[in-house]
Amino acid sequence: MDYFMKRSNNLGMDLLRAMTTFVRIVDGGSLTAAALALDTSLPTVVRTLAALEGHLGARLLNRTTRRIHLTEEGAQYLERCRVILSGVQEAEAGLESGNLEPHGRLAVTASVLFGRHYVAPIVSEFIWRNRHVSADMLFVDRFVNLVDEGLDVGVRIGHLGDSSLVAIPVGRVRRVVCATPQYLRQHGIPRSPADIQSHRCIRHTGLSPRSEWHFRAGQRTVVTPIHSVVTCNDIDSSLSACMNGLGLGMFLSYQVAAGRKSGKLEFVLQELEMEPLPVQVIYPHSRLLSTKVRAFIDVCVGRLRSIGFD
Repeated sequence: MDYFMKRSNNLGMDLLRAMTTFVRIVDGGSLTAAALALDTSLPTVVRTLAALEGHLGARLLNRTTRRIHLTEEGAQYLERCRVILSGVQEAEAGLESGNLEPHGRLAVTASVLFGRHYVAPIVSEFIWRNRHVSADMLFVDRFVNLVDEGLDVGVRIGHLGDSSLVAIPVGRVRRVVCATPQYLRQHGIPRSPADIQSHRCIRHTGLSPRSEWHFRAGQRTVVTPIHSVVTCNDIDSSLSACMNGLGLGMFLSYQVAAGRKSGKLEFVLQELEMEPLPVQVIYPHSRLLSTKVRAFIDVCVGRLRSIGFD
């Protein structure tokens, strides 16, 4: 600690604040975005970054008029900053959780159907048990940037490419092909990906952005073009088309679990499904967690892990 303080004093500024500024620049994509996030001026951010780079004796970012890029040294330092700031966050959260009840606004996001079926009941129960907390729920079938949209917690299905997020795995979902029994009796059961090309298909763009479905044959991925009779971005309408017998549909397993259980839908080509997708509770890595957010994450993770999505 004495060494850390000495280095901070040599810098002539708060080293933790400098680290936070650096992380916010990277996460926001610009110095201006960092200034807005930190509620400070652009010149202050510029000076802080310059002082930090001078202190380290290394350039962390290459800056142009439009974009910033991490240098190799910057990428390494970024990860160390995240670890340090996360440790400070843990220490503060420990003190806070011992003194304060959850309170304030909680902003949560998930995809539409998953949010409706699973996340909304968890939020409602959490609000009922914590009367000083209010909640905003954003359920949309599109990519959501938690930091840019002021969100605390998200539930995301799929692999993450964003290193600025903490991801806690809670389960997995399959990508399944299904149809009504009546449709399969009339048009036949597909036995291979190639058979799909002779079938009518419902394409939900949230899962299949292109007119193709992917299957797994051993270690190979098989890409199969499909003939879409219905293409829709709305999950309810896509499911309705499949339930009405218009064709084969590819959906996530939880989306059609009720239809399969009731016998209204049957799964096909199960042995050729792609690897299941992870379901993860996510939150920004660099953000200090308040009591309400930490408490909700704990509840959300516990509840979702108790559910079988397959």
